[in-house]
This record gives sequence, structure tokens and C-alpha cells, in this order.
Amino acid sequence: METLHLPNRNITIDDLVKKVGERLQLTCLTPSIAQTNIIIENFSGTIHQNLVGSLNCIHPNRIQVIGTAELTYLQNLSLNAYTETLEKLFRDSPAALLFSNGHIAPIELIEYAVNKSTPVLVSPLSDFELIENLHYFLITTTAERTVLHGVFVEVQGVGVLITGESGIGKSELALALICRGHRLIADDAPEFSQIAPDILSGTCPILLRDFLEVRGLGILNVRAMFGDSAVRRKKELHLIIHLQRMNDAELSTLDRLTGTETVLSIQGVGVPRVVLPVTPGRNLAVLVEAAVRHYTLKLRGYNAAQDFVTRQTRLMKNQT
Repeated sequence: METLHLPNRNITIDDLVKKVGERLQLTCLTPSIAQTNIIIENFSGTIHQNLVGSLNCIHPNRIQVIGTAELTYLQNLSLNAYTETLEKLFRDSPAALLFSNGHIAPIELIEYAVNKSTPVLVSPLSDFELIENLHYFLITTTAERTVLHGVFVEVQGVGVLITGESGIGKSELALALICRGHRLIADDAPEFSQIAPDILSGTCPILLRDFLEVRGLGILNVRAMFGDSAVRRKKELHLIIHLQRMNDAELSTLDRLTGTETVLSIQGVGVPRVVLPVTPGRNLAVLVEAAVRHYTLKLRGYNAAQDFVTRQTRLMKNQT
């Protein structure tokens, strides 16, 4: 399986406002300051740092969120303590201050932020909502991205990556699955990133979005042909199905009881991998659907091979 690790880049306040500003109802109170402050610079290895959180001057966050409790605390400080807190607040050059619950920042704090070239943002949402959403945005944005060669589809709600050598029929299989009501996520070069310890999320590069290349037909626009329900932007990766040509000798070596399931590690996350032999007359679309149903049953605690062995053992005991 071919993999490619994509380089990281800086994440700025500009990126944040453009991506989630409308959804989080962010308003900038310091429009004179260019919103280019870097939240994360060359963020490889920084995913676990304090990117966003409630006001903290001891372990400073890159985005300091000031809610009702934090604002009340600041307002109750003496003048000297207030000045000292502001100095601590800006000593580590936060990327931005974000006031939640629609609170308006004290004028002296805004002036201090302007002098330090720190944008001040405000949102009517609660601090909990802001932190949760921004944390998710930053984690998904900063996660290492790995490109895997294959076709990424959603089959019965399960994210399935179809892999195999060039020309083996991955795109044709994906097209057959789409015709059966399943959905395309990405053809040829899906990008995967780890968004949780055991979760890989896959998406499609913008240039390739909605497109599927089928030999003999060329480039197809799946959304235009089958409608919006035939595609989706992203999906967690649950299962890898690898297509492999096999001769009779190779087929005879396969375990007929348990199949060919192994586990492939991607960014440290183990993903089940099933090898499907490609031979004339096999209906691969049906086999993929069966593999997905088999995978789903295993998640629920049912293993057909174990059930078969148990039934066989019970039958043999009854005959003795």
C-alpha cells in the first residue's frame, strides 16, 4: 500500500475565522489588527499542547477563552493585581483572546491587547461550546495527514478503503457499490488523519472531490450522476479491503474458516484488513457488502467462525 505523509503548515487566526467564524458567531473587536497571528507554527508534535482553553496564566493557552467566571475574577482584582495579571497574560504572546457569552472586554484590556498586537474576539456562545468546537477544529487541522492509494467509500455506514495494484478494478468496484446505494468519499488519494487515539478520519483533496476515474469511461462526476446522497466529505476509516489476483495454488492456501483478516497499523491505529481474491466470475460488490456485515457482527461480539466451531464441537459430543 502506497503512503505519503503531507507536510504541516502554520495555522493562523485568519484560518480559524474563515473556517469556523460563522458557525461560532465570532466577531473581532480589534479590526485594526491584522488577524494573522499564528496559533500553531510548524505544528508537528504540538498537537497535545494547550491550544485553546479557559484563561490560564500558568500554563498559557494559545487562545485564551474568557467566560463569566474569568471575567468576574479579573474585575474583582486590585489595580496592582489586575495589571500584573495582564502582564502575565500577554507575556507568552497568546494568539488571541476570546470572550464568550457575548461579554464585552474591558476597554483597558482591549487597549492592552492592541498594544501587544493580539486580536480580541467575542462570541455569544458559552465558553464550553467554544472550547469544544475550537479544540476539535485545531486537532483535526493539525493532525498528521497520510495519503493512501485506493478508493475510500462508505458501505452500510462503514468507512471502507479499497486497495490493490493499479488496474485491478478498484474504481469499477467503487462504481458498482455506488450503483447499489453506497457512497463515495475519495478516489485515488484519500487523506487520513488521526483525530483520536483510535480513530482515523478520511477525506478527499478538494481537486478530486466528487470525481471517480474509471478506465474506458474517463473521469465521472458521481455527484452529478447519482445526486448529493452518493457522496460525502469525510468518514472514519473502519475497514481495509485489499484486492489481490490469485492463482489456484494461492487460493488453496487460504484459511477457509477464518478468512484472510489481519490488522494494518496506520499512524499507530490498528485497522482490520481483509484480502479479497480477484478471480473471474466473483461478484466483488456483494463480497464487500458481506465483509462489512461480517465486520459489523464482530463489533457486536458475534464471530461466525467461533460459532461454527462451537456448533461442530457440540454435535460431535452428542454423537459420542
